[in-house]
Amino acid sequence: MNLSKPKLWTKDFIIVSSINFFIAFIFYLLLVTIAVYAVDAYHADTSQAGLVTGIFIIGILCGRLFTGRSIETIGRRRTLFIGLILYSLTTFLYFVELGLAFLLINRFIHGVAMGMASTATGTIVAQIIPAERKGEGIGYFSMSSTLATAIGPFIGLFMSQHTSFQTIFSFCLTLGVFALITAFFLHVPPLPGAAENAAAGKGFKLGKGFKLSDFLEPKAMPISFIVLLCAWCYSGVLSFISFYAIELDLVKSASFFFIVYASAVLLSRPFTGRLMDMKGANFIMYPAFVFLAAGMLLLSAAETGFTLLSAGFLIGLGFGNIQSSSQAIAVKLTPPHRMGMATSTFFILMDAGFGLGPYLLGLFIPCTGYGNMYVLLGMFILMMPVLYYFLYGRKERAEKKEAKASASG
Repeated sequence: MNLSKPKLWTKDFIIVSSINFFIAFIFYLLLVTIAVYAVDAYHADTSQAGLVTGIFIIGILCGRLFTGRSIETIGRRRTLFIGLILYSLTTFLYFVELGLAFLLINRFIHGVAMGMASTATGTIVAQIIPAERKGEGIGYFSMSSTLATAIGPFIGLFMSQHTSFQTIFSFCLTLGVFALITAFFLHVPPLPGAAENAAAGKGFKLGKGFKLSDFLEPKAMPISFIVLLCAWCYSGVLSFISFYAIELDLVKSASFFFIVYASAVLLSRPFTGRLMDMKGANFIMYPAFVFLAAGMLLLSAAETGFTLLSAGFLIGLGFGNIQSSSQAIAVKLTPPHRMGMATSTFFILMDAGFGLGPYLLGLFIPCTGYGNMYVLLGMFILMMPVLYYFLYGRKERAEKKEAKASASG
């Protein structure tokens, strides 16, 4: 063990990771319960219930766009507090029953608050992680979201079957307030050179006084585009695994799919983060593409519960590590005063993949069926290493060769 390595598990790292877990946990818990609440409380039809669920994602995207551009002006810690206060307030407003329109407005603002808070946590953690442990640190940090994706829906479904919606909202509000209180103990060190963010930069002008770089970080766009495509593919699992399981008569096994997915991420993350810091992102990304493709192809051929869950494990090794490694790359490529914009850009494109995927893939399912859809997605992912090579992989390879030549010379 290298005792000279800077400490990763500091008080502030644990606090910001915990806050990220709580806000993601609330999101995923409500994701599986709010549509049922809309039907029960407001007699919403299927499309309206879907809108109640989906409008939250639109709010997240708006929150990220705003936060990515303004976080350095407002301040990272202050942005986090604003997001958490708004997040807790909108959670409280679920108790107020003023009609379906009010619920939709509140869901949108709740999403904006999450976009602000999660962008702030992602930016803050990138700042406090030591540079030489960036891949490992972001890998551990993103495990907080991974845990939330597995535990949140599980707890949400359990509570919806055994408690009232008022109890669910009370539980979410308690966690939101706890995250807010925890934030008071978080220290965010001042960032040297933050004033540079106000300087005029080169960018594609959207209009008078506006540039693309005002909203998105150009240096983070290529790797974020890779994540958009991978998230688009993975959304086919998130959205249609339940229907596919019914078709295969594997519903009981499918209930453990995301638990197995999360287990794969949790088991691999401690090793992949360190390997990325030591050997570079390419060492992780290329195998991850193979794992993700193999998981999709195995899923398409699933006939037993074991095969279905094995596919979930492979997909966890694939997409789980693509997500964390790509986020580390996006942060690495940008200067410190643009970390907020890079984090926002990464999540905006990933959320866009998750948001557009179910709709676009749903257009093909009547023609392909679920099994063939997963075959096509697996084949598509097998082409991703080529795109990754041209967008980032060859750059890292060239840098490593240059560094090796300098060291030997």
